[in-house]
Amino acid sequence: MFREETDQLADRDIDKLSKRITRLKSLARKYKRSEVIQNALLDISNIAASAKRADDFYSGIQRNLNKLLPADNFFIALINSDTNELNVPFFIDEKDPHPSQLFPSEKISNALYSGLTGYVFRQQQALLCDNDKFNQLIAAKEVVSRGSTCHQWLGVPIFSGGQTIGVLAVQSYNPEISYGDIELELITFISQHVSGVIERVQYQHNLETAIEHRTKELSLAYDKLKQEVNERRRAEHLQKSLFEIAELSNSNIDDTVFYTELHRVISHLLPANNCYIGLLDDSGRYLNFPFYVSQLNTDIPSIRPLADGLVEFILKHKKPILLEKSDIKALIDAKQLYAIAPQLNHTDTINQWIGVPLFIQGVVKGALTIYSFSASHTYQEKDLGLLTFVSQHIATAIERKLSAESLKQSYEQLEEKVAQRTRALAMLNQDLEKEISQRRKVEQQLVHDACHDILTGLPNRARFMERLGQAVKHVRRHGLDRFALLFIDLDRFKLINDTLGHLQGDRFLIETARRLNLCIRDNDTLARIGGDEFVILLDSIHDSNDAIEVAERILGKLSIPYQLAQQSFTSGASIGIAFSGQNNNDTSESLLKDADTAMYQAKSNGKGCYVVSDNRTRGKQAHDITLELELREALVNKSLALQYFPIMTLDSQEILAYEPRLYWQHEQLGKLKQAQLSNIAEHCNLTKELDLYLFEQLNLDYPQLVALNGPIQLHLHVSSRHLKHKHAVRKLKNRLKQSCSKPEMIWMFFNEKAFVQDTESHINAFEMLHKLGINLGLHAYGSAHSALSSLSFLPLSGLKLDPSYISHLSHPQHQKLLTAHQLAANALDLKIFVQGVKTEVQHQQLLKLGFHKGQGLALGKSIDSKTLPQTKRESDSLYA
Repeated sequence: MFREETDQLADRDIDKLSKRITRLKSLARKYKRSEVIQNALLDISNIAASAKRADDFYSGIQRNLNKLLPADNFFIALINSDTNELNVPFFIDEKDPHPSQLFPSEKISNALYSGLTGYVFRQQQALLCDNDKFNQLIAAKEVVSRGSTCHQWLGVPIFSGGQTIGVLAVQSYNPEISYGDIELELITFISQHVSGVIERVQYQHNLETAIEHRTKELSLAYDKLKQEVNERRRAEHLQKSLFEIAELSNSNIDDTVFYTELHRVISHLLPANNCYIGLLDDSGRYLNFPFYVSQLNTDIPSIRPLADGLVEFILKHKKPILLEKSDIKALIDAKQLYAIAPQLNHTDTINQWIGVPLFIQGVVKGALTIYSFSASHTYQEKDLGLLTFVSQHIATAIERKLSAESLKQSYEQLEEKVAQRTRALAMLNQDLEKEISQRRKVEQQLVHDACHDILTGLPNRARFMERLGQAVKHVRRHGLDRFALLFIDLDRFKLINDTLGHLQGDRFLIETARRLNLCIRDNDTLARIGGDEFVILLDSIHDSNDAIEVAERILGKLSIPYQLAQQSFTSGASIGIAFSGQNNNDTSESLLKDADTAMYQAKSNGKGCYVVSDNRTRGKQAHDITLELELREALVNKSLALQYFPIMTLDSQEILAYEPRLYWQHEQLGKLKQAQLSNIAEHCNLTKELDLYLFEQLNLDYPQLVALNGPIQLHLHVSSRHLKHKHAVRKLKNRLKQSCSKPEMIWMFFNEKAFVQDTESHINAFEMLHKLGINLGLHAYGSAHSALSSLSFLPLSGLKLDPSYISHLSHPQHQKLLTAHQLAANALDLKIFVQGVKTEVQHQQLLKLGFHKGQGLALGKSIDSKTLPQTKRESDSLYA
């Protein structure tokens, strides 16, 4: 009996021990698996820290995952946050190639979204899929079959910050290899721990790509800036030579020294070891050579009658020519050269020959020639163009030299002025030499200059837009953060430049930059984006009051008087403010545009204030667009009218001419004058159409003007946009040819600033327009400080001074400047007109200064085209 009880107790103990051993083995396996998982995660973290490439990191994930479960067929799909597209940075499979090869005609992202990967990404849940589950998903049209058929497919989403950033998947083609809940739990656990590491590696990869792209951009910018510096050096070298030629034309040296110096200047521009100048005498039948230099040390040719030599060939064809040795021989064989005077032929040793005609008073009076003997010393077409351009200045210098005796008395009167101009040119040459020296230093900091303003050292527009773009992206990622953008436009900057000079204007900008820096924090960004425009990025603000407080602080700082040129000068600013977060579609460009629009609203409110961008300022922008459309419609419906303002003599107040100006009687805005119309047209690219409309209306009104006043001259202010290309100039010529008035009764004035900005187009167009017989001139003269030498070779008849001179007529410096302009115009036989005579006091001051012609409120009344006598107008009018 006792033995049976003992046996029963022993059996129960054995069962308990067996169960305990089973539990211990299960715990041991769990601990072992946890240790393996922990080691795998540590290995993945170590690989992320040491891997130099993203592929190495993803390969390390697959290798460690393979230690935990079968992962010979493994891939990772990640979302691109910018494009919202899926891509596969790592893929390994026994049967299928990479999706980019498997679906060559389809975007990888579309293929992934339509398959099991996209399903897991959308559902944001793990999926263990066998054939039955896969067929169910296909039947429900949840997925599309992609790639080879597998036994089992296991995919889990990768989360980061509550968002799904990708999918981690393994699959099995062998029925003997299956996945269960343990593998699902294991790979889900792995995905939770590697998501942050994957995001960090992906960010590092994107950062390296961005750095490489930016480096290439900076390299291209460096090359472009280097090329621009070289081009500017050549332009400065040419400008210096032109100044030297101008100085020679005003000097009192004898002919030998004069021509020697001319040769020296030419030699600085291109090789001229063999050079001579041939000039016709007053009768036009004999040719003399005031200058001759040759490497063969031959004597200077004596005066000879015209024959058929190379010089005569240039005089006959009246255009620059570059001849090769073969060209000269062909001309000789064709009896076009040296047929009459073969004794003049000394061209056997010449390799290349360049001849340029010298136009004096519009007539060919001689030729400038250079040539080479060596085949290693060659000229190109650009040398011909350069010599042709310089020859215009040389011809002017020779003309003045030949006319020196007859103009001796006039030169004595202008001796002081010429001396001042010479000193100014010398100072300009010194400034140019300093600038050249500075540009050499600039080469060492091109990368810095590509991103910063040279004058103030602040970031430039490109650098600021880059910083603003970063701020926009940051706010999109961190919705609670805000920033503000301030657009600052300085008041009275143009007045400082005009009255105190550009040097003081630069000092004004530097001081302004210093003051603005005092108004912001270290983490804010201040930049100069052009002219007198500054922008500030206020980073991480609490509310709108922070930006308003900074704006008020800036207005206070800038209202403190500036000390410029030993004078106290008061300025101010207009500020536009835009905030982030007001629109989900905000971009760096749209925010800058909003701030710019608000700034212009501040200027319209009277300057010296700030305006916050809101729906009202955007409405103002919409109003401008509406106004543009209305102006286009007004041009079609001919709703614009003309006012004729008289140009009068200052002493007898006799009307010399009329200046027609457009105005528009707007239903809501009232009367819009020419300046406002021009501003609207400039913004919507209607400037040329506005001018052509004026010509059309003027052509209709001119018979009535003649009926009232008799034949009268017309002063037309025309946009330089008509001179940008030959087709526009030709169209302008055709319109002028059809005018009712005679050509000599028409004056066409172009803005001096536009002339300085595009001198070449104006020179070419002036020559074409001058042939029509009309009078040409520049208005707003003195606002752009064009060189006097440029007026000497232009077919100009008159100048209209900038109205700012009259506004500061009481200033002694302005009076001296007005007198200088008058003397220069008289010396060049140019008529000079003053604009903006508003008061009788100004009228009398101008008379004392010796001015004779002007216009303004104090000089006569305007005539409205609507008040002209209504006569029957021809149906086939000029623009019918």
